[in-house]
Amino acid sequence: MVRIIVLIIVLVIVLLIVVSSIKIVPQAHAMVVERLGAYLTTWPVGLHFKIPFLDRVARNVNLKEQVVDFPPQPVITKDNVTMQIDTVVYYQITDPKLYCYGVENPIMAIENLTATTLRNIIGDLELDETLTSRETINTQMRAALDVATDPWGIKVNRVELKNIVPPAAIRDAMEKQMKAERERREAILIAEGEKKSTILVAEGKKESAILDAEAEKQAAILRAEAQKEATIKEAEGQAEAILKVQQANADGLRFLKEAAADDAVIQLKSLEAFAKAADGKATKIIIPSEIQSLAGLVKSLTEVGADE
Repeated sequence: MVRIIVLIIVLVIVLLIVVSSIKIVPQAHAMVVERLGAYLTTWPVGLHFKIPFLDRVARNVNLKEQVVDFPPQPVITKDNVTMQIDTVVYYQITDPKLYCYGVENPIMAIENLTATTLRNIIGDLELDETLTSRETINTQMRAALDVATDPWGIKVNRVELKNIVPPAAIRDAMEKQMKAERERREAILIAEGEKKSTILVAEGKKESAILDAEAEKQAAILRAEAQKEATIKEAEGQAEAILKVQQANADGLRFLKEAAADDAVIQLKSLEAFAKAADGKATKIIIPSEIQSLAGLVKSLTEVGADE
């Protein structure tokens, strides 16, 4: 019975040892294996076996791209302005062996290297250049860190300046400067608006004067045409009146001729014609002698009729 129990215990121990010797490396990982304390190999993705008590997994390395956010670092610009800058580093492990044996604490090493590189770059820039040259600073830092971390089996893919915090006095001065700049732009916009408004008003007055002149010109033309039409109508009316008078005279003469009037009637009609010709406007009229005698006859007859 005791033998059976001991045998079972031995089998369980052996089974546990065998199971512990089986290693499965997941995707995007690698395992660094040591034998008797010395580097043996690097296991890629898949199923692997190790010799119990001789081999051990020194480190399970993550091969994914990783992000580390470092706390703000004090830096001094070329014009002696102290500011706080924090950075974000995107890196990836390319060689698990170098990562395990290249440096004791890779993350701390990258942080210290980032701080010193940042101070060197910012030390050559002034405050305004620092605030407006983020892309340039990121590129320089990435290149410097990538070269420095290559012996550690680390590739720096990207470096970003997360925040740049100048001193409070500098921030106040910058806010005042921005406010003054906004006020200046506002004044310029107002002046430009007033200028455009004045130009538009002047152009409107000019166009109004042109339109008024054209309207007056058109009105004068219309008045002239109306006066011309009235003159033509008046002339046509006078001509028609003269034509009707002449027609009436002609009709009267034709009537006298058809009625066989004697000389006295003809002379009397001639006298009426002279009276109409004078029309109260002539100051002197020359009357033929025959008509004068006829006029005397008419006068005598009139006086006789009055006596009776």
